[in-house]
Amino acid sequence: MMKRLTYLAILSFLVLGCKETEITPQKSPDLLLSEHLTFGNPSNATTDVNNANNYLIEKPQYSLSYSKDRGTPNWVSWHITKDWLGSAPRQDDFREDTSLPTGWYRVNEDSYRGSGFDRGHNTPSADRTKTVADNSATFLMINMIPQAPNNNQQTWARLEDYTRNLVQDGDEVYVIMGSYGVGGIGSSGTRNSLDNGRVTVPSQIWKVIVILPEGNDDVSRVTNSTRVIAVNTPNINTISSSWGTYRTTVDAIEAATSYDLLSQLTDQIEAVLEAKTDNGPTQ
Repeated sequence: MMKRLTYLAILSFLVLGCKETEITPQKSPDLLLSEHLTFGNPSNATTDVNNANNYLIEKPQYSLSYSKDRGTPNWVSWHITKDWLGSAPRQDDFREDTSLPTGWYRVNEDSYRGSGFDRGHNTPSADRTKTVADNSATFLMINMIPQAPNNNQQTWARLEDYTRNLVQDGDEVYVIMGSYGVGGIGSSGTRNSLDNGRVTVPSQIWKVIVILPEGNDDVSRVTNSTRVIAVNTPNINTISSSWGTYRTTVDAIEAATSYDLLSQLTDQIEAVLEAKTDNGPTQ
């Protein structure tokens, strides 16, 4: 009888031990949303190298969909809170991203040189100043588009400054920026491509900004009255310096790009917010 009890005790221990060490199946990385994709993956980009023109790249500082054929991101998404802002200096270390798949052309720091177009950041340098490494990551060429100088240095710079001021005043923001079309007008005239055709010059540059007071569970805190700014500018040098001139709806950007922006919101709230044109302050 004693042997039987001992055997049962050992068997019970083994069964319980097995349960404690079971491995829970993990979701595919493509199904896990990073901080920067809190409101969704607009084009359902994936890390499949065969999906070369909608290739998902996730950095600690931002997430993006990359187009191998265009040599630019389709869109870049990032989150800004005070935690991302600090005193790290601007690195200006424009460079190729060596992590791109083998065999892909790597746009480099010289690809835009002499073209009449800026190496225009999507995620701005000044949005990532907590550490030198964070700031340096914004200078990877996968984060750049050929941008008309006045568009970059005036119109977009003012919108970027305004966005950071919101954060400094107690908000947090989610930003999605992208570009589409072919052909822009830089300081030296019209160009459709750069670097022997390896980099496409976009005709339009857009941005969507979701603004929330600092807090947690961000998607659940969005309501019908949450402020969402949508802007779409032509990529030209003769452009108004006032970004407010180019406000539009998220719906209009979706119609132009076929993306599904803010897809993590409930259908009702998404429909309301995406149909609005922002009329709030611009400075």
